Amino acid sequence: MSHFRCRDEICCPFAERKQRVEGRVHSRGGMLSSFRILRPAVQSWPRMHSTAAQGVLADKVALVTASTDGIGLAIARRLAQDGAKVMLSSRKQENVDKTVAQLRAENLNVKGTVCHVGKEKDREGLVVKAVEEYGGIDILVSNAAVNPFFGNILDSTEEVWDKILDVNVKATFLLVKKVVPHMEKRGGGSIIIVSSLAAYLPFPMWQNKNIENQLLAILGSHRIGEAQDCAGIVSFLCSPDAAYINGETVVVAGGSKSRL
Repeated sequence: MSHFRCRDEICCPFAERKQRVEGRVHSRGGMLSSFRILRPAVQSWPRMHSTAAQGVLADKVALVTASTDGIGLAIARRLAQDGAKVMLSSRKQENVDKTVAQLRAENLNVKGTVCHVGKEKDREGLVVKAVEEYGGIDILVSNAAVNPFFGNILDSTEEVWDKILDVNVKATFLLVKKVVPHMEKRGGGSIIIVSSLAAYLPFPMWQNKNIENQLLAILGSHRIGEAQDCAGIVSFLCSPDAAYINGETVVVAGGSKSRL
């Protein structure tokens, strides 16, 4: 997870207008990124203590992409458990419907819509849906990503690079660009971008045989991580307790020893 904050004009790469910007970035199995946009003289998260019943994210609206399974689902569930109203999304309607029903059965305040983040119409629809249903956006968790190629990088094609950059990089920025104005209207917000551990840890060409043992050998915790291991830190970074944590990269990787 990475995390940054700027307080100058056009200091943040996602800022378009001259304004005070406060940003956080956090990064997958992984890493997280988050930033905050503030209007002048406005505090993003008031310093207050919520009751356990309210949750630390009470009255906040969270939008989570690729949130019907895996890390995205774990994050969406945790944010909702901590009081947020959560807009889920996935490329398939059946996955959205199933997950919404599952989380509502847990008495969590969630709704959902179809979104392929690589499509402009879907990104627009996701933001509009969140605003229409919940009245605004306070939190964006950009979890959607693709990895269409496995093997020697020298064997990858131009099409593979185009798809990765289009979905993982460009679409993420364009979604951030859409939510920031809505966050400004509510006095600020947090953006978390989930990324890959591969940014820090080079993975060898492992054989399928004993792959779990090979992975455990590089993890200080000596266990394979689970989706929910990424959820708590995301909720924390969106909470008032993390208001003064900025410009950091947080790696959720079981104590892996190697860094680029």
